[in-house]
Amino acid sequence: QVQLVESGGGLVQPGGSLRLSCAASGGDFRINTMGWYRQAPGKQRELVAATAVSGSTDYADSLKGRFTISIDYAKNTVYLQMNSLKPEDTAVYYCNAVIRTMTNRYIEVWGQGTLVTVSS
Repeated sequence: QVQLVESGGGLVQPGGSLRLSCAASGGDFRINTMGWYRQAPGKQRELVAATAVSGSTDYADSLKGRFTISIDYAKNTVYLQMNSLKPEDTAVYYCNAVIRTMTNRYIEVWGQGTLVTVSS
């Protein structure tokens, strides 16, 4: 059973930075895509950034230039560097992965979420 464990959330002042990490573990698999979504109170979950094994990356247009996604395939870990944070970035951030099993099945997995609060 593949699991995603997130870390790095917390309280930060406006203009500050945070780095989220998400590590995938459990069983024998390969990462196909890995990324981050967020859900603010009263809003739908939205894509923040994602990266694929092909090397392609995708960002929410409103976050380009402030957020950077990176991945270490050797560690099955994806990172989200968040700079110049704003109060409207406050949300629960969820890690997402599509993994390929050794029987060539593709499975989508979600993390439990980590809260990011931007406030003075």
